[in-house]
Amino acid sequence: MEIKENTTYDQSEMTNLMNEEKNFSTASGEILVQKKDITGGEAVILALMAEGVDTIFGYPGGAIMPIYDELYHYTDKVNHVLVRHEQGAAHSAQGYSRVSNKVGVCFATSGPGATNLITGIADAMIDSTPMVCITGQVAKHLLGTDAFQETDVVGISMPVTKWNFQVTSAEEIPEAIAKAFYIAKSGRPGPVLIDITKNAQIEKFDFEYRKCKKVSSYHPLRKIEQKPIEEAAKMINEAKKPYLLIGHGILISEAQQELLEFINKSGIPTASTLLGLSALPADHPLYVGYLGMHGNYGPNIKTNECDLLIAIGMRFDDRVTGDVSRYAKQAKVIHVEIDPAEIDKIIKTDVALIGDAKEALNGLLPLINKKEYPEWLAEFRACDEEEKNKVIVNDLSGKSEKIKMAEVINQLSEITEGKAITVSDVGQHQMVVSRYYKYMTSDSNVTSGGLGTMGFALPAAIGAKVAKPDREVVAIIGDGGFQMTLQELGTIMQDKIPVKILILNNTFLGMVRQWQQLFFDKRYSFVDIESPDFVKLAKSYSIEGHRVEKREDLEDGLKKMLDSKESFLLEVIVEKETNVFPMIPSGSAVNEVRLD
Repeated sequence: MEIKENTTYDQSEMTNLMNEEKNFSTASGEILVQKKDITGGEAVILALMAEGVDTIFGYPGGAIMPIYDELYHYTDKVNHVLVRHEQGAAHSAQGYSRVSNKVGVCFATSGPGATNLITGIADAMIDSTPMVCITGQVAKHLLGTDAFQETDVVGISMPVTKWNFQVTSAEEIPEAIAKAFYIAKSGRPGPVLIDITKNAQIEKFDFEYRKCKKVSSYHPLRKIEQKPIEEAAKMINEAKKPYLLIGHGILISEAQQELLEFINKSGIPTASTLLGLSALPADHPLYVGYLGMHGNYGPNIKTNECDLLIAIGMRFDDRVTGDVSRYAKQAKVIHVEIDPAEIDKIIKTDVALIGDAKEALNGLLPLINKKEYPEWLAEFRACDEEEKNKVIVNDLSGKSEKIKMAEVINQLSEITEGKAITVSDVGQHQMVVSRYYKYMTSDSNVTSGGLGTMGFALPAAIGAKVAKPDREVVAIIGDGGFQMTLQELGTIMQDKIPVKILILNNTFLGMVRQWQQLFFDKRYSFVDIESPDFVKLAKSYSIEGHRVEKREDLEDGLKKMLDSKESFLLEVIVEKETNVFPMIPSGSAVNEVRLD
């Protein structure tokens, strides 16, 4: 692909350009660090420090050993967290990034070390999480020879990275890392991988580091034109039943205050996607709930009744839209999105504001009228009442023999006053957390959205706690997902990371079982799962643990976990065959959401 000056490319085109053009030009800032006659390994560490990196999650190995040897001399300046599996390094970097809005960093060696990062990288890519992953590689002269632990990680990672690059000489390290941080964080964020051959880590050169401020033919942030802003404002002012959907882009752009001002002035009922949760306090009078397959009843039903749909920082994921052919056909659509590739990809847009969410909101604020929609809002509240009577009362009644997941999360929310960071894994408990935890503080919901990665929560919680040591971090995990990355208990033990671990144990792969019950005539095919004694397992890692089986012990168990100054594992035995409702069956329209 030819690089054309003054041309804007979408994300996929940009990735192709970056990988085809090894020597593309950049505009760099002033020299931040200079040091003569140093190894490439030391250059990596100095470059990371110049980018403000204070924590690296990683696992050493032969091909990255020279970098680790240099890191040995900088442990007073850079914290390294030794994970137990490279997937844990990637997820920890994700958790760190999601709550800090910084670039997460992880290290791995070549071959299996690098390939073990791929799940976390793919997860970060689809959830727009900025990461810089640095992998070791065999020496340049061995490339392509099937040398010990050689894998083409650049080729493997290309579909799941925003950009990747192989460094084969020490002199390439400063510019490669500078570009990596710029590309990872700019525009729609995402993961970047730098693969560094072993000879490049050992070679010596005179090091100079400048931050990257521009990459030729890559235009990650467009200034939003005034005309579409005016068109959007006019549509908002004329709407009778406007409806606002907010997503992860609000948090990424740090536009929470602008969002609040926009909602308060416009009076528009507002719902959140899974990754948008916590962008708006749950008690805001215009917040109407959570969108999606297991979201609240009103937010789904009213999508097909509004006359104007305003989507900010969300990409119309299939879990939100259901059957696209029957999604909001009656409404005009305003889409605020930083990545032009997402515009009209799934839902046809009437007005597109391509750019940063904060800029868009600031542009709209002076142009929109101060309004209220009491009758329209009342329709949402009527749906809330119906959902409460048919679903929530049953979930929280305390009349079932076993504790329900909803009871656990509801009590956790009340005890923490909605101020904890929850890091949920994937499955029924994830949906229950999204429905029953009432987020009152921003940047508090960390979960795997687009990829749906079981095993995400425990390592991601480690990263979140390292990034925000003064906040309570609770990893909420099913018994299935916990067993995918439970080795990271060793990381918690060694680094004394006071993460709280809440396991909701129903002895099933719950979400799969729910689908098998509803759509496969209760043919429960390989979803019964046996587990070890989690409390004893925790104690073997020097982590205090406790099990709750009776409802009357639940509150004390949660308080015991939260009051601990150290890491703590609480296992709650929950009802075995609970189903999560509401639910939009696969292939159904959003207004066909089921309450039972």
